[in-house]
Amino acid sequence: MAAPAVADQAARNQAVMDYVMHHVMDSAHWKLPFLPEIHLPGGLTLHGVMLLLAGLFLILAFGLSFRRRDPVPRGFANVLEVLVKFVRDNIAIANLGESDGRKMAPLLCTFFFFILTLNLMGLIPLFSTATANINVTAALATTTLGVMIGGAIYKNGLSGFLHAFVPHGVPWPVLILLTPIEFMGMFIKAFALTIRLFANMFAGHVVIFTLLGLVVMFGAPAFAAVGLALGIYLLEILVAFLQAYVFTLLSAMFIAQVHHPAH
Repeated sequence: MAAPAVADQAARNQAVMDYVMHHVMDSAHWKLPFLPEIHLPGGLTLHGVMLLLAGLFLILAFGLSFRRRDPVPRGFANVLEVLVKFVRDNIAIANLGESDGRKMAPLLCTFFFFILTLNLMGLIPLFSTATANINVTAALATTTLGVMIGGAIYKNGLSGFLHAFVPHGVPWPVLILLTPIEFMGMFIKAFALTIRLFANMFAGHVVIFTLLGLVVMFGAPAFAAVGLALGIYLLEILVAFLQAYVFTLLSAMFIAQVHHPAH
């Protein structure tokens, strides 16, 4: 009797591990709760589907909410307007100034709403967590890096962009060491954006599903873990908003530092 029990326990452990990894890792299959597994067509991955669904949701949400020229938005449109104004005034303009802030507000709003939508989708068992994929967060961070470099060259010219990495009044022997560090710092900032979002979303979801998996593996004695998982789940809702805000804020700060090197 011991051997079947051990085999059954091992099967449960493996099932829990497979489900946790499926929720946070990319794959060509979409495992739906209580429904048959969907095999995605060639070239399309699960996280790619999440990106498409998030984009479609945002297009519909904004398109339907603001389809009428209502001077006083109501309901969900009012919530969206409050968030847009918050990103524009408290992140874009606050860090980039009035002129550049308004120009960058559409990009920063896209960052905020897109990341927030992906984060919240990951908390629904039907979906997967695309922001727990380092390729997704790297793509978002690379967009910020591209705006940092391209925008700085457009505003200050190539010469002005390069001179920003050469601090004034510093002895030349120090510049030999400091200039490469300043230049590499721009890429390190993009790397930090990548890792920060990826690590927070990956770790949170692994903890939640691991705690729930304890019930599957050990049964009733581990039922208290459900309460802990619920607490982490509620915390993850806050983290979903917080990480979208932090990514957007840091992007605005990094762009401002390169576009306005004098400051």
